[in-house]
Amino acid sequence: MKHKLAFLFVLASLLSMGQAFAVIGTIDDVPAATLLLPYFEVDIANQNGINTLFSINNAAPIALLAHVTIWSDQSVPVLNFDVYLTGYDIQTISLREVLQNGNLPQTASAGQDTPGGTISPQGPASQDLNFASCNGTLPYGNPALNAAFRAHLQAVLQGKPSPSFGTCYGSKRNDNILRGYVTVDTVRECNVFFPSQLASGYDSVLTDQNALWGDYTYVNSAQNFATGHALVHIESDPNSLTSGFHTFYGRYAGGTAIDGREALPTTMLARYLNPNPLFTGGTDFIIWREGGDQTSATSYACTRQGPAQWYPLTSTQIVIFDETEQIVTDGNIVIPNEAQRVDVATTFISPFNFGWIFLNLQLNGGVMPLLPAYGDRYAQMWLTTEQTANGRFSAGYEAIQRDNANKPFTFPFP
Repeated sequence: MKHKLAFLFVLASLLSMGQAFAVIGTIDDVPAATLLLPYFEVDIANQNGINTLFSINNAAPIALLAHVTIWSDQSVPVLNFDVYLTGYDIQTISLREVLQNGNLPQTASAGQDTPGGTISPQGPASQDLNFASCNGTLPYGNPALNAAFRAHLQAVLQGKPSPSFGTCYGSKRNDNILRGYVTVDTVRECNVFFPSQLASGYDSVLTDQNALWGDYTYVNSAQNFATGHALVHIESDPNSLTSGFHTFYGRYAGGTAIDGREALPTTMLARYLNPNPLFTGGTDFIIWREGGDQTSATSYACTRQGPAQWYPLTSTQIVIFDETEQIVTDGNIVIPNEAQRVDVATTFISPFNFGWIFLNLQLNGGVMPLLPAYGDRYAQMWLTTEQTANGRFSAGYEAIQRDNANKPFTFPFP
């Protein structure tokens, strides 16, 4: 009877992992099939400088595989690896540990684990499975990334030419700060695909298990400062998201929606506080944007500032309000990359101390006036707000979603 009840419990969990309980097209903090860390920073010149950590959590009792991809801030994928999660498991990953020291998280499914299951322990309510595809891969060596590859990563993620290939992958900061973003997907087997290879193999390993959740934290020990947010939780619903619909990875498969992931908004609303006695650091916006397609998810000649297919990204309308509804618009504001931290005071140059900003980041002319996969301008975005004081205290929150790429805001703000 005990084994029958356990089987029914696992079966019920499996059946409940299709679509979560939120509305598709509205980004909610619910278990999802894809997680997005919209922007990271790692200071490789100062071990006590800024670092980014994130967690991958399993909301279900069944064991899962999560596929992690690290992208440059201009959306060129540079590294991928797999993380095994027993039921209800959690793995916290330091990007300094990965990108500077070359150490990938140590996990193993039942077939690769020690006899006592010490690498990925199984809790009393958790399932432990064997993913045979991970034989010879998990657990990773330590360090898993050799010195030459680490030098490549540390060059391209700060905009320098790759010492191995001589090409560029990211915005040219050259300041010892590594920048980019991270995606995490549920998959059925260990693999070496990038999501940009969705139409050439990655779709065969993706699953629709809405079971992942997590958060991320920026830590700066030198300033005794840390701030954190929920990861962006992107659900899968292949039954309602069919060919022609915008999906999160749809640009990598000609808009065929084979990833089944819901689309992000194109327009968001966010409050700001310019530097003042209470919040001396003012406000930063963490902004992720959708750019080119699979043909632009590759390195490019370093004579350029970004991929020829889309750089810089354009926007349709940015409107700045104060708290008495006075309005300023500026058509010259540029948010050029796919992932970035934007200082509101210097980028938006608001004449107001407090207020809110309407950001419609749909495409508008420029190098790429339309998304190649869809023939429209409804590019996805995500925005998180951070307000800081004295480099030590912060208040942060997700901006307000005004639409999504399948139901876009299509008229100018008056």
